[in-house]
Amino acid sequence: MNGFFRRRHLPHWDVEDAPYFITFCLDGSIPANGMRELVKYGDHLKLRPKPQGISLAEWERRLHKLWFARMDEMLDFQPAVRHFEQADIAKIVMDSLSHFADVRYLSIAWVVMPSHVHWLFQPLPEFSATVPQGKSPCEVIMHSLKSFTANECNKALELEGQFWQQESYDHWIRDDDELERVIAYILHNPVRAGLAAAPEKYRYSSAYAG
Repeated sequence: MNGFFRRRHLPHWDVEDAPYFITFCLDGSIPANGMRELVKYGDHLKLRPKPQGISLAEWERRLHKLWFARMDEMLDFQPAVRHFEQADIAKIVMDSLSHFADVRYLSIAWVVMPSHVHWLFQPLPEFSATVPQGKSPCEVIMHSLKSFTANECNKALELEGQFWQQESYDHWIRDDDELERVIAYILHNPVRAGLAAAPEKYRYSSAYAG
C-alpha cells in the first residue's frame, strides 16, 4: 500500500485507498494543565523499552494509541469547551460530514461529542485522482470540512477566531478486524462518556442516523 508520512506536532500517515479514523477537537477543549499532562505522558511513553518481536513502527503505533486513549478520556470527561452540546451547532458538523458522502468519500461511522468529533471515512478513488500533487485526499477532505464548519459554527455562535484545534489525530485502518474495532469505538464513545445508554440512543451519531 503506497503512502507518505507527514509530521507537525502529531504524526500523520497518508495511505492510498485506506480508510481513516480521524479525531478533531474544538480549540481549547483540552485546558492548559491537560496539555501539560499529555506532553508529560508522551515523554513517559517514549522511555518505555520496545519489546522483542515487534518492529519499531508497530511499537510506535502502540504507544501512540495509548497516548490517544489518554487524550480521548480528557475530551470525554474534562473538556473546557463544549459547543456541540448545542443541537444547532452539532447539526452543522453532522450535515457537513454527509455533504460529500459518496462523492468524495465513503462515510463509514461518525459521532459528534460535546468537544470533539470521531470520523471513519474512506476517500473514493475518483476523488483521489483529482487531488493536486503533494496533497493527500485525507488532507484535502479534512481541510475543506474544518474550514467550512469553523466559519459556519463561529457565525452561529457569534464568535471569531480559531474554532478547531489546529491538528487532528489520524490513523489509517490496516485490516477488517481493525475496521470493526474502530467502528465500535466510535459508536460507543457516548456510552463510555455517560451521554447515552446505547449507541443508537445518541442523536449526534451515525448509529442514531441509521
